[in-house]
Amino acid sequence: MPGGRLTQQERQQIALGLADDLAYAEIARRLDRPTSTITREVMRNGGPAAYRADAAHRATERRAHRRKHAPPRGQGAPVPDDGRDDEAVRAYEEAFTTLLMQQGLPRMTARVLTCLFIADAGSLTASELVQRLQVSPASVSKAIGFLEDQGLVLRKRDERRRERYFVDDDVWYRSTIASARGTALIAETARQGVGILGRDSPAAARLENIARFSDFISESILRAAEQVREILHTKPETGSGGGPAEPEPEPEPEPDAGRG
Repeated sequence: MPGGRLTQQERQQIALGLADDLAYAEIARRLDRPTSTITREVMRNGGPAAYRADAAHRATERRAHRRKHAPPRGQGAPVPDDGRDDEAVRAYEEAFTTLLMQQGLPRMTARVLTCLFIADAGSLTASELVQRLQVSPASVSKAIGFLEDQGLVLRKRDERRRERYFVDDDVWYRSTIASARGTALIAETARQGVGILGRDSPAAARLENIARFSDFISESILRAAEQVREILHTKPETGSGGGPAEPEPEPEPEPDAGRG
């Protein structure tokens, strides 16, 4: 990241850019910073409507002080594994969380989902999430409930009868299916309004267009999700020896009938 941490003056420029309704990319260009840096800075400090430069700077200083003096995390906390850079892992986790927030997830829900995504086992218990995120059990429970409703998380009991929350290889497929069904419900509800408001009214015409658009999108997403899932779950063909099948030899050309 050019220039290291954001300065207080840069944060003031971000606040001015937001006040002028500038896009994150434009603010980043003016500060010679990556767009992701500006996005993360704004989203973790109240969002575009509530961002305040001085408050953001003080909050950043407090977080840096806590990280410097924090004791080692206990069981279930993210630790360097196989030579991973712990600071880089935390930065990636924060960036992924910010991205999920931009997609509409509440911050706590995004943090929980990111933790599950980057856990090698693809699963954590409630207590591990509480310890890892330093939040209350109620916050984790609420986030898990939301993620289950969206098809993003599975709940199972392990051999010690503890509830574990999983993300598996089908997590994005289930989420996509749930999203497509939600879009289909929008189409159904919009079409109900056509008859209620009168088919010849401008509002009915608008609702019919919404319904047709939503129907098309929903059907396309469902079809694409099934196709992609089938492709990803299909193993490549192999020859009898377990390796890739060898191409058949080309037939030799027939002798010229005019010879001989």
